[in-house]
Amino acid sequence: MILIVSSKKDIASINIAKQILSQYEFEKLSESFDNNPMYLKRLQNSEVRMIFINKDLINSQFITEFFKPQLLIFISRHSSASGVPTLSVHTPGNLNEARFGGIAGRVSIAPASAMKEALMAMAKIREEMELGYEVSYEATHHGPSLNVPSMFVEVGSSPKQWRDPKAARAVAHAAMSAASKQSRYSTSLGIGGLHYNAKFTRIALSRQVAFGHMIPKHAVSTVDLEIVQQCIEKTMEEVESVILDWKGIRGADKERLRMILDEIGMHVEKV
Repeated sequence: MILIVSSKKDIASINIAKQILSQYEFEKLSESFDNNPMYLKRLQNSEVRMIFINKDLINSQFITEFFKPQLLIFISRHSSASGVPTLSVHTPGNLNEARFGGIAGRVSIAPASAMKEALMAMAKIREEMELGYEVSYEATHHGPSLNVPSMFVEVGSSPKQWRDPKAARAVAHAAMSAASKQSRYSTSLGIGGLHYNAKFTRIALSRQVAFGHMIPKHAVSTVDLEIVQQCIEKTMEEVESVILDWKGIRGADKERLRMILDEIGMHVEKV
């Protein structure tokens, strides 16, 4: 079972959910969750359920007490000070402290291929609908920290975009692409660069490569061998390589990072 989770506290999340329900044929179930209706769509090899919760999505650490999905998709708003219109995808989890939900030093399982499907769907529908939005991977960040494959698909970065029905439709399509496709791609761990990594996004959109976890430049100095290994182990697919945004890593961090990667013994590519 694939689970899509929407928050009643998030206007973008509600708008994306409305687009999913209007664009795809979901059945309203007699059962409820968190005093909200549940919906079901049957696929050829699985089923997709949609639920609504009354908390913010970052505070949904409880979700796997009630559901054990093969894939968990959170539909969400995205906020940034820049306010740049953005469609994005990432895995939740905390590389260090837990400032926004989840558990400190614990990441969720990254569904790399499903995230790549969502990213490609966003890029495709952006062109078809002529949307003035950036499409981007985000680095691993915020809660929840879950032991099931989990991903966020988001629209941002300000209230104007959260209320944009076209952007909501694009994210709805991305969520359903992630839920319905069974692709498997060569998978990498990305390290370095900004929170929105243009290089990793470009690689995923142009090559048969998917990224699971991404550790941004600002977090490299705080992660250790255990966290890097956790990012590799907690990826749904086998991680075959580490791709470094080499210029996007502080010089002071490069030698320490090299030692960690030597200990892991995985193929490293600098871009």
